[in-house]
Formats: sequence, structure tokens, C-alpha cells
Amino acid sequence: MTLNLIHDPWIPVLCADGSRRVIVPWQMAQPDVVQPDWPRPDLNIACLEFLIGLVFLADPPADEEDWGERCKADPQRLREKLVPYAPAFNLLGDGPRFLQELAPLTAEGSPVDMLFIDSAGANTVRNNADVMVHRARYERLDFSMAAMALYTFQADAPSGGAGNRTSLRGGGPMVTLVDPERTLWDLIWANVPYGHPAEMDALPWMRPTRVSDTGQQTFPPEGEVFGVEAFFGMPRRLRLIHDDEAVTGVIQKPWGTNYALWKHPLSPYYRLKPGTEWLPKHPRAGHFGYRNWLGVVAGDNRSELSELALCLREQRMSGGSVIVAGWSMDNMKPRDFIFSRQRLLSVLSSEAEIQLVGLIEAAEAVAVTLRNALVPVLAAGEAREAEREAFFLETEARFLTHVQAIEQGENPANIWLNDLRRQALGQFDAKALPGLNQREVEAIGRITGARRYLQGALAGYGKQGAEIFSALGLSPPKTEKRKTA
Repeated sequence: MTLNLIHDPWIPVLCADGSRRVIVPWQMAQPDVVQPDWPRPDLNIACLEFLIGLVFLADPPADEEDWGERCKADPQRLREKLVPYAPAFNLLGDGPRFLQELAPLTAEGSPVDMLFIDSAGANTVRNNADVMVHRARYERLDFSMAAMALYTFQADAPSGGAGNRTSLRGGGPMVTLVDPERTLWDLIWANVPYGHPAEMDALPWMRPTRVSDTGQQTFPPEGEVFGVEAFFGMPRRLRLIHDDEAVTGVIQKPWGTNYALWKHPLSPYYRLKPGTEWLPKHPRAGHFGYRNWLGVVAGDNRSELSELALCLREQRMSGGSVIVAGWSMDNMKPRDFIFSRQRLLSVLSSEAEIQLVGLIEAAEAVAVTLRNALVPVLAAGEAREAEREAFFLETEARFLTHVQAIEQGENPANIWLNDLRRQALGQFDAKALPGLNQREVEAIGRITGARRYLQGALAGYGKQGAEIFSALGLSPPKTEKRKTA
């Protein structure tokens, strides 16, 4: 038995009535299908990318007008467009295999568990160091699960030792998706880039691997920043081992495709200074909130150093949310998988965009000021950083209210400043005042001085105060120069 990813049902989904079934890819366009239903969040995100990639491969919108005319799902059309690509989507067999080395590999196989980023590597197991990762969870994978795990691994491929290449977005990339929050097809269609159907040989497993043992690089198609290979990149040279019922192992060889200068349409990018190479953004561990919006959910036209994902820059939908997801990595080690829903912003005027960016920058400046003020109260490191995180969590609801005000043409700068002032002083007092009268006189002096510093900055005084007021477009208070004797 084998599996063809175009002809066979293999993708588990949830339906509008709460039932679960397994579909063929073209059935993503059926109106009752709501979302993928794999047992892991990283597989669900990768499945969305895979389905977007399939539509981009076989039947993308040519332009904005074509996209608008074809918003209504057409399962039969999608089926007809996908069928010619079926020979490229066999998971197993003697011919080309989906996302695997074209020629058979001969080497000792690794456990199939290696297809999951949070699985323990060989060295980790030998050293008994698998604390945040896990060993021996998946001894066998049914063909459907193996196909999705293989796609996820190639799309997110982390650093993996000498010669084992990362994905074209680096290890554990950040993914942003527009979600109209209706059907699965609405989500897929909202994120498909404009283009034209690709040839079958544009898929990297349909040709000999572009090995990179002497540093060879693979660039996007001429004149473009990405092609269909962005959705079907193959940085790792892999070959699945299987029996009649399941995949039981993986053979891996080093020096797979080394991608350079690609920009994936579903990921945000940044650069260190204008004119330098664009680099993919990666999630940080922990809560993703408004402090992380800039360059991911919200753009800043004044900056040449960050760029939203193409699916957000084109923004063809009104209403819904933005899914932000991806592995937070520490080099080869996974720290956390981020999955968050954020507001899909209305198209803002330049002035409104500046106001929104200012709210975030002002909050960041206040958070830094609060952390500095807590120096005589809390020990260095994690304790003060935890207060900074708490500050953003406690102000998030108010921030979202002010975003609505900006979208309606209002300027909430003064109200937001009061919100920030109230939260920062309240947090400081909650940590500093209990037991204050039992401290030594010198310590009390440092704490009261720190509070004056915080109050002054929140009133617009000093370097930090000027930064806060400038971000909000407010004029700082005038200070009279002292007369010299």
C-alpha cells in the first residue's frame, strides 16, 4: 500500500457540524470543511501552508480581479486542476517521492521520530539530556501522519549538524496567515499569492537534488523573490523506510538544497540596515501580544527594516484575524511552539498607522522605564523581566480598545498615556511599598528616588520621558533653565 496526496483521502478535518472526517485535498473547497484536525498544532499550521501551496501550484489567482471573481469555492474546478500533478505526489514507490531524494539512499536509517522538531536527537539521548524534547514517541507513523510530518519537517527544518540544511526560512520560521474565520477554503484563498500554474519539474523532488557540499546556493526564479518551491522546499535529503502499513524510519544524507535570498509569502522579514539582505523573523518564546505586533501584524511605512508577510501586505479581506505561529528555537533546540490569534487590522491611513506604531513604542518605552525603576526593589534578571511581561499583559485589553478608536479616526494618545502611567505606578507600588518601613534608610532612599524617576518619565521629563511623549506625538513639558550665579 502507498499514498497519493492528490487522489487519496488523508487529511483529517473538522466540519461545521462538529464532526470529523478525512478528505482528499480538493475537498478543502467544500463549504462544510472548517479546519485541519491533526493531533499537533505544528502539523495543523504546516497543513494550511501545504494546501495554500497546492492551490498556488495548480490554480493561483492571476491578479486581484481574478482573485475577487473566484472567491466562491469551486471543488470540481480545484479537483480538475490538481489531478495532472498527481504523479509528483506519491509518498512511496519506485518513482519520484514527495519531498524525498529522487534516487534511493543507502545508509543506516534513523527512527521516524526524527521528523518532529521536538524529538530528541542521538546526542541528546546518549547524554540523557532530553528535558524539553522527547524521545521514542513515534516508533511507526501511518502514511498520512508520515506525509504531514515530512512536510512540516522540510518546511521548518532546524539546524541539524554538519551539512544538514535549514529550511529556506531558517529553523522554526514564523508563519502569519490571514483567517477570515469562516471556512477552510476562505482561509486558503485569502493567503494564496498571485501567479500562474507551475510546471511539475518546479518541484524539487522531481529532479536530482541540488547538493550543497561545496557551498552551492539555490536562488529564487530570475526576477522573483519566491516561486512554488517556497511552499515545497527540500533542504533535507531524506528517504522514508516503510513496511506495508506504516513508515518505520528515515534515511538522511547531508548537503541538501541550500536556499538563499528567498522570501516566503507567509512569513514576515527584517533586515539590519537598509540595502542589506532580508532575513526571516522567528517567534520568541512565551505570549505573543501587542508588544510583538510591529513588523508582524502591523506595518510601519517609516521603517525600511521590516516587512509584513506578503499575505498581509496584499490584505484582500476585511474582518477576521491573523494567525501567528511557529517554533521558538534556540539554535537546534526547540523552546516553545507559538500559536496566537491577533486582530486583522483595517487598512489604515499613514497618520493612523503612525498613531498605532506610537502606542506600541510608547508602551515599550514605559516598560523599560518600569524595569529600570525596579532595580532597587527586585533582583536582576528574570524577576524584573517578569514585571515587564506582566505590564504588557495587563495593558493589552486597553490597547485593543485604542486600536478600534484609531480605526474610527480618533487619536487616543492622551488616554493611552494615562493607562500606561496608572499601570506602571501601580506595578511599582505593589512591589516596592509592602514592608518599605522595615528596610534600611539607605534602601528606602533608593526606592523613593526610583519612584520619582518613574513619575518624572511618565510626566515627560528626562530622556525616557521624551521618548514616551515623542512616540505618542505629544509635546513634553517645558523645563526652565536654572540661573547661574
